[in-house]
Amino acid sequence: MKNIVLLLASGIGSRCGLDYPKQFARINGKTILEYSVEVFENHHLIDEIIIVTNPEYINKVIGLTNSYTKVSQIIAGGKERKDSSYNGIAAINNAEANVLIHDAVRPLISADIITNCINALNTYNAVCVAVPSTDTIFLIDGSDNIESIPKRRMLRRAQTPQCFKLSLIKEAHLKAKEDVNCSVTDDCGLIMSYTDEKIHIIDGDINNIKITYPEDIEFFKSKVLK
Repeated sequence: MKNIVLLLASGIGSRCGLDYPKQFARINGKTILEYSVEVFENHHLIDEIIIVTNPEYINKVIGLTNSYTKVSQIIAGGKERKDSSYNGIAAINNAEANVLIHDAVRPLISADIITNCINALNTYNAVCVAVPSTDTIFLIDGSDNIESIPKRRMLRRAQTPQCFKLSLIKEAHLKAKEDVNCSVTDDCGLIMSYTDEKIHIIDGDINNIKITYPEDIEFFKSKVLK
């Protein structure tokens, strides 16, 4: 069965303080997007990479990634994250596949995480990467009062990839498309809302950060330039 990566690169990245999308920030001669593509390009279990980006940047992404042999398609994203994910899933022609949906601005994903995701898909139909929460989390009410304090040992901070059998995630997306009240933003949420499938958690890595703020770019630089 093919292992296909959907690399989501449609974000604007306004919180990063740049006047262009953060996936195009250049560090040591390469963009963040290229660093992310390279991790999957160099992984022996990955067969194909589909990049989903803002329509106005398709030609730019083509230029940045035309030397990567596993990049098979570069397609337009949608209004929201789930729309971009759906566009990527709809572009897959296989009857069945393992699909790894990853944020392009998580360039520090390790080869071990990728391997563990694919191995887990041999047993489970839905897999998500997460790390334990080191902070106490408050559940608050509508007046900003603490309603409850969940046990920290039961909490995890989600990362990507979020990984699924193609048929399952396609089913969830199609059901969401029919629901005019759908407010789910990510693929795990779609699985939980529109299927009965359990999502298995595997260990992530504290370095597998989503670059969001200027200090995140500095953290990434420290890893690349060390």
